[in-house]
Amino acid sequence: MKKYLYIVCFLVFCINKSTAKTIHVGPGKTYKSIRSALSYADNFDTIIVHHSQYKEGNIVINKRIALLGEGWPVLDGQHKYEVISIKADNVVFSGFQVQNSGFATLHDPGGIKVYDGIGVIIENNILENNFFGIYIQYGKNCIVRNNRIKAYGVEEQQIGNGIHCWKSDSLQIIGNNVQGHRDGIYFEFVTHSVIWRNISKNNIRYGLHFMFSNDDAYINNFFDQNGAGVAVMYTKNVVMYSNTFKNSKGDAAYGILLKDISDAEIIGNRFLDNTIALYLEGANRMLIKKNVFSGNGWGLKIQANCMDNVITENNFYANTFDVATNGSLVLNTFDRNYWDKYEGYDMDKNSFGDVPYHPLSLFSTIIENNPTAMLLYRSFMVSLMERTEKLIPSLTPDIFRDNQPVMKPYKL
Repeated sequence: MKKYLYIVCFLVFCINKSTAKTIHVGPGKTYKSIRSALSYADNFDTIIVHHSQYKEGNIVINKRIALLGEGWPVLDGQHKYEVISIKADNVVFSGFQVQNSGFATLHDPGGIKVYDGIGVIIENNILENNFFGIYIQYGKNCIVRNNRIKAYGVEEQQIGNGIHCWKSDSLQIIGNNVQGHRDGIYFEFVTHSVIWRNISKNNIRYGLHFMFSNDDAYINNFFDQNGAGVAVMYTKNVVMYSNTFKNSKGDAAYGILLKDISDAEIIGNRFLDNTIALYLEGANRMLIKKNVFSGNGWGLKIQANCMDNVITENNFYANTFDVATNGSLVLNTFDRNYWDKYEGYDMDKNSFGDVPYHPLSLFSTIIENNPTAMLLYRSFMVSLMERTEKLIPSLTPDIFRDNQPVMKPYKL
């Protein structure tokens, strides 16, 4: 019986596809407005919108159609409306410039907003000066790909997020360029999803911000000059591979902030010129491997409430402080990292230092409790104190060490 049901469903699908229409909208066409074309369209139809400017208020797509722009037609919300509302499954929306959505903090209007959609594809669009750029709520198996999203926010209370995803599953956020929003990409209660090859820069708060979002992957993204970099909070089973975190500078700026996260992998990333490259608080059972920490104020800040983390095969060089912590308890493992400040030797020529390296400097410990002491950095007194601590450790925990520091940086 089930076999025959599948056959019937397939035949119905084929019939729908074979009877689908292509409808043209624009100057000199039968349909002058997108709304009129949507009223005429049936499921599985294709609407091609030709280049012009369309000011039609809120355009609601409630049928399974492909809405395609030709020549970048402009959909203008006139600072009053949510421009595109997608309220059907399997919609394709591509090739438009969507601009000037309305502003409202109660219902969060977007340039493009997906309501309870399955299999929606939003690709190759330009979004300019919208409150939220692309907003997906209760979405499943949706794709947001190759969109350029730009806003001009000055304060985070006055602008929404570039790509905002809430209570969704199995999303693909691929190849987008997001600038000038509150958060570039935002996930909350989003599972089994991938963020891949995106550029997120010059956003007011975070380039990427995700909370309560488990079993996700963040791969080959580029985060540059965002207010506080990237935040990962209240999350488990996340992988972050081959991303670049750059130029997050300020009093509380991080390449990545990890808070209450467990069972994650941070592998093959580059942390360049951040105030704090990687900050861990309440982070447990993580693998931090084959990353580059270069030119940061602090390479790694790991709080005392973190445990069972493995930090291995990373390159630390040209950082003001490689490692800092706020306690003396050591519950994490450092092993086989490269430290440019290591002054040991390798008599047996096995590529590992013959003596352990203690990456936690005395002065970084002092700074943790007395930030104003940073005024003494590079002074003769501090240099003498650091030398003395290396010879006779007293304040830094002796077990906070890398037992097998490598002599040459890894080729990462």
